[in-house]
Amino acid sequence: MSNIELVLNMLAEASTTEITKDKDAQGFEQNKQAAKAGGSVAKAARKKLENTTGKKVVTSQNFLEHKKTKRLKG
Repeated sequence: MSNIELVLNMLAEASTTEITKDKDAQGFEQNKQAAKAGGSVAKAARKKLENTTGKKVVTSQNFLEHKKTKRLKG
C-alpha cells in the first residue's frame, strides 16, 4: 500500500474508534453503523485529495502475490 492508503486506513480506524466511544455503541448493529461512519470520513478525505490532485489514491501496490511454498513429503 502507498503511504496515502495507509494514512487513510488509519484515519478510518481512528474515526471509527472515536465515533464508537462518542456514541457509546453497544452491540453489533451500533458498531456496524459506527464503522460505516468512520469509513465515510476516510472516503470523503480520499475523494477530496483525488479531486485536488487529479490522481487516484488507490494503487496496485495493495496486492501482494502469494508465493508458492514447497510442501514436505511425509
